[in-house]
Amino acid sequence: MKTIVLFGFALASLSAASKVVLISPGQKVTLECGVKTFKTLQWHQGNDLIHSVSMSGFPRKGLTEIIQRTKVRNTDLEIVNVKEEDTGTFICTADRKREEQTLLVVSVWDNSHCGVKDGRSHSGSLKSVDRSAGIWECTFSHAGVTHKHNLIREVQEPAPESPPSPSQGPKPGPTPTCLDCGPSAVTPPPPLVLLGLNWWIWVAVGLGCLVVVFLLVIVIVLCKRFKRKKRKITMKNGRQQLQPKKYCQCNCPAAAAKPRQGRRREKQPAARLQPLLKL
Repeated sequence: MKTIVLFGFALASLSAASKVVLISPGQKVTLECGVKTFKTLQWHQGNDLIHSVSMSGFPRKGLTEIIQRTKVRNTDLEIVNVKEEDTGTFICTADRKREEQTLLVVSVWDNSHCGVKDGRSHSGSLKSVDRSAGIWECTFSHAGVTHKHNLIREVQEPAPESPPSPSQGPKPGPTPTCLDCGPSAVTPPPPLVLLGLNWWIWVAVGLGCLVVVFLLVIVIVLCKRFKRKKRKITMKNGRQQLQPKKYCQCNCPAAAAKPRQGRRREKQPAARLQPLLKL
């Protein structure tokens, strides 16, 4: 039981020690970390990481929407265009030092109420401080503490309604200058926007991609057909080179052979003269 009580006192002291910063929507605020030097610096919104800066590495960013409107300057966190949803606890951790701040975004709800929204509404009263300058003071209670914040805003007080005289009838409303400007006119829906571009731009991009793909398919088919035709011509030329050459043959009848001449008769040698017989 004593441990629980001490833990409760510790939480109470931490919440009491946290600094409260009041701001109006649309303004810029700088949350101080309270250190000058560091090795590792981290800023959180509750449990969500916003920025992480290390002297020996690259900076990291979280995934929440507020990172688009925040920037780390030295060790402080600068938030621009503050929104009501930014209300909450911001924690700066530099090495082993921890600094916690509570940001309260005070806004006007109607002509007599103001306050802070952080999951539940903390409403308060609104009174004029300087009517000519449009300064109003909002007094509200948050976490058991009463806060006051000046708002520079034009708050119109409701004018007392005077009953119409019997002699005066109801005043006619303004006559619309166009046929479609009456109260029954239907406001056309806003154009569909995706990633900052209108739908017709995405349609044009899609059609362009289809045309490019179609042209690529045609080029690939033509290239394949050209290669196939070239291969056939090469194979045909190779076959022709391997076949033996054919010469023209004449179908005319052959000429008649010349008769062979007989051998010449050999001359017989003259008979030898026999010697005369002696008588």
